[in-house]
Amino acid sequence: MTHASPLADTIALHAGPLQITTAVVVTWAIMAFLALGSWLVTRRLTSDPSRSQALLEVLVTGIAGQIEEIVRKNARPVLPLLGTLFLFLLVANVSGLLPGIQAPTSRIETPAALALIVFGAVHYFGVRAHGLLGYLASFARPKLIMLPLNILSEITRTFSLMVRLFGNVMSGEFLIALILALAGLLVPIPLMALELLIGIVQAYIFSVLATVFIGAAVGTLS
Repeated sequence: MTHASPLADTIALHAGPLQITTAVVVTWAIMAFLALGSWLVTRRLTSDPSRSQALLEVLVTGIAGQIEEIVRKNARPVLPLLGTLFLFLLVANVSGLLPGIQAPTSRIETPAALALIVFGAVHYFGVRAHGLLGYLASFARPKLIMLPLNILSEITRTFSLMVRLFGNVMSGEFLIALILALAGLLVPIPLMALELLIGIVQAYIFSVLATVFIGAAVGTLS
């Protein structure tokens, strides 16, 4: 008797020769949900905020405050990226609790794509802060002999960022599915509450690490 690998994914549809997996479809759905939700809550902003606008302002200022505590600078340049990253991860990580839905972050390609986005953003903001030559020179500090190790560190920490997110979300979903198959419907409920907490924590950790990496690249952490 064979069992599907946790790394395997199902094909949802075909677009010509391309095979589109369920993880991609769920990711699109989450992006559409977040885009529509953002439009709905920001289309009528006023100086006398409603409850939804007040909640939005608390969320945005809270994220901005967390970023500024780490980078020690104005959060505005990185707030759109890191705020969007956190909100997407928050929804994506807990989406697996919905019946028939697999969290896209439990598939290796989604954490890999997010880690690559962070990798690109780190170097973009580093070059923006120091210039191309100044940023490249930072890899040879404190001595030129450190150049290979610093480059390797950039690669390994990106890989670690991907594996940490994927491993935690995937293992939680896999455990819940296994207990559900063996014990029935009601037993996994406490584990689902734990998985909800893990999803929130992993979204926070991923976003904080991304902020730390960007802060280090722009020279605020030494």
